[in-house]
Amino acid sequence: MSPPTTETTVAPPSAAARELASPVVPLVSRQFDDASPQARTVAGGCLSVILLGASGDLAKKKTFPAIFNLYKQGFLPNDQLQIFGYARSKMTDTELRNRIRGYRDMEDSWILSCSWQVTYISGPYDEESGYIKLSEQIASHENNKCGTTCSTRRLFYLALPPSVYPLVSRMVRKHCMNPHSLVFGVHVTGGWSRVVVEKPFGKDLASSEDLSSELGKLFTEDQLYRIDHYLGKEIVQNLLVMRFANRFFVPLWNRDNIANIQIVFKEDFGTEGRGGYFDEYGIIRDIIQNHLLQVLCLVTMEKPVSLTPEHVRDEKVKVLRAVQPIRDEDVVLGQYEGYKDDPTVPKDSVTPTFASIILHINNERWDGVPFIMKAGKALDSRKAEIRVQFKDVPGDIFKCQKQGRNEFVMRLQPSEAMYMKLTVKQPGLDMKATQSELDLSYQQRYQDVVIPEAYERLILDTIRGDQQHFVRRDELRVAWEIFTPLLHRIDEGKLKAVPYEQGSRGPKEADELLNVRAGYVRTDGYIWIPPSLKA
Repeated sequence: MSPPTTETTVAPPSAAARELASPVVPLVSRQFDDASPQARTVAGGCLSVILLGASGDLAKKKTFPAIFNLYKQGFLPNDQLQIFGYARSKMTDTELRNRIRGYRDMEDSWILSCSWQVTYISGPYDEESGYIKLSEQIASHENNKCGTTCSTRRLFYLALPPSVYPLVSRMVRKHCMNPHSLVFGVHVTGGWSRVVVEKPFGKDLASSEDLSSELGKLFTEDQLYRIDHYLGKEIVQNLLVMRFANRFFVPLWNRDNIANIQIVFKEDFGTEGRGGYFDEYGIIRDIIQNHLLQVLCLVTMEKPVSLTPEHVRDEKVKVLRAVQPIRDEDVVLGQYEGYKDDPTVPKDSVTPTFASIILHINNERWDGVPFIMKAGKALDSRKAEIRVQFKDVPGDIFKCQKQGRNEFVMRLQPSEAMYMKLTVKQPGLDMKATQSELDLSYQQRYQDVVIPEAYERLILDTIRGDQQHFVRRDELRVAWEIFTPLLHRIDEGKLKAVPYEQGSRGPKEADELLNVRAGYVRTDGYIWIPPSLKA
């Protein structure tokens, strides 16, 4: 089969064909009666995974390990799978395998086994010759493994800088898309082509819309998967189940009971060699506008009609549309001391490495509740968590306010956990209250369960055709509408980043913002200790 040399229009698969080729499995029913690998394998015909940017760090550290782990666990087919790596670097297939194995110390027995195939193709991103060669290799694999008796599937993963997405996408669309499959001599659309793109999706509303418009001319929305790996994290995946499957949360999850909610991302290291990239975007574009805002959607959205991907994403868009414009007095920016010592960072950089932002949602459930989005580098700890603080108990006969408020905390990383901070009687003869917790720590409760990496889950969702945990175009637009005015004011120098010490909690102004404008009550002296460390 020769690759197409001119652009052809490929009709999107019908609903029936998509179900045949890659059934969509709801979030809460992804379990298998048969524990064998054959029961878990994503069926549907020949599968080609094409990783563009295969020589880069993202591919080495995240994408390849995720694919290999899915294969090892039996989620990918043994005999009809082929991995294609494409990049500008000159390498052989063996050199690419060695590069991957050198990073994760993976087992030769299943990386280099006869059933595992990795093909590397070197070529420029801006010339057609490389893509024609890539298309020929894919077609050869499909002919050898499937012939004309089954559907073929092509997953293109763009592990590349967003600046080259339009160029690479045009080349893929012109030369590498899956032609109509032949089943019993009849042209059908049982196969598919899907394209995964990494964030950042632009730098503001205008650039995001330009990128979306470019990609929208090339691919239909059901072919395009905008990946945000935070949506693949275990605790984030648990949010809808926790909120909507537990009766006692239903009457509590509203403005009548909740005083404020924090969504926090902290790193205890700086840019560490990524200063040039980071300085172009800053902490808001890099973390808050995408990762933390996605978490906010799941924390605040209304119950969807069903777990159908579009129903879930509809509710996320609704709550985003209710977010009010961000006011300058609800923002504190910081830049850690020593950031500009990085030789790749301009000496006059004003890029924030820390931001604390209060958002307000104007709807019946959340009117008046502050949502604190906080992210920073070079802080005192490394963690990501959601912290729901409840209002004070009325008629406080036990003087509970001295102990601190009730809080429900969902820790995304590290040491995944969900715990409730409660006031209880301290054991002993005295009637003395103290603060403790009801703790679900995953390392203790699920000792025999391997928690998958976020990229494993999302790549598997892409193959299954489940877009629930991917960003839809209108959702992306509304997210940028929220943050673009603030980002422009920062870029124009109207908001300044204050310096803070490395290893600190961040600027002291951020704590003042939480206390004064968000009404957050900090519990002094209380520290949650993961059960694995208590012994």
